[in-house]
Amino acid sequence: MGEPATNQPATNQPTTVQPPAAQESAVRRHELAAFLRHRREHITPEQVGLPRGRRRRTPGLRREEVAQLSAVGVTWYTWLEQARDIQVSVQVLDALARTLLLDSSEREHLFNLAGAVDPSPGKNCSSVTPAQRAILEQMEPFPACLQNSRYDILAYNRTYGLLLCDLAAVPPEDLNCIVLAYTHEEWRSSIVHLEETTRFMAAKLRAAMAGHLADPAWKTLLNRLHTESAEFREAWDRHEVVAGARSKRKQFVNAHVGPLTLDHTDLWLGPSSGPRMVTYAPVDEESRERLEKLHALALEREAATR
Repeated sequence: MGEPATNQPATNQPTTVQPPAAQESAVRRHELAAFLRHRREHITPEQVGLPRGRRRRTPGLRREEVAQLSAVGVTWYTWLEQARDIQVSVQVLDALARTLLLDSSEREHLFNLAGAVDPSPGKNCSSVTPAQRAILEQMEPFPACLQNSRYDILAYNRTYGLLLCDLAAVPPEDLNCIVLAYTHEEWRSSIVHLEETTRFMAAKLRAAMAGHLADPAWKTLLNRLHTESAEFREAWDRHEVVAGARSKRKQFVNAHVGPLTLDHTDLWLGPSSGPRMVTYAPVDEESRERLEKLHALALEREAATR
């Protein structure tokens, strides 16, 4: 018999392969760590009201300074920059965004990397171009807005701002048509066929959500609707699905000008599951005249606030 083999590589040994979700999470953590380090190194002490001192070696802020200004622990923030697998709350992300002086695009990037939903995204959406805003304005007195497939209202013209309620008075985190349709009383009271409309919206949301099941923003929206509306829970449990574009005649009772009959049309800005311009055209002369009155009222309100 020969001598037993020594120092031979093991064969047929099982290898550990991370599942795709774990791999994506690790990539996100490292991207987040690199982003935070880069931003910290490019913020001067003077920008955040700190003295520079004569012994400073760091070109930007120290980790201890970011932690102090954001009211988080130094060790915890260090782990964050080391891409450790730790949970980050939206409150901490908000504090870091303010400390690091992030603009709207950088703030959105921060929350995306952390897999979190920004609770205060602001009224202006960075993805809406000046040209799109100009088109919305040129469509007046016809109401029009930009929405994504999650029903977030990204931008709107002045007539749309008074169509179902005073959108200027709605908090930014509530600027979502399905949230308003299920939870906002003035919005709900303006819709003539409310049950049909809300049930249709839930079916559209279910169809669109199939492609976003792991998206934090979609999950947050769904959890909110389940929590705040028994009517939505009932509609959601029907498992109804509606997909694709559809034009539809809508009837509203506006608080300022009365009944309106409008043709609703989605003008898609990309793939049919993406953003769209929602337009409302009057179907009769009476509705047209009332839209003109509503637009005039919106202009008066705008002038009064200047």
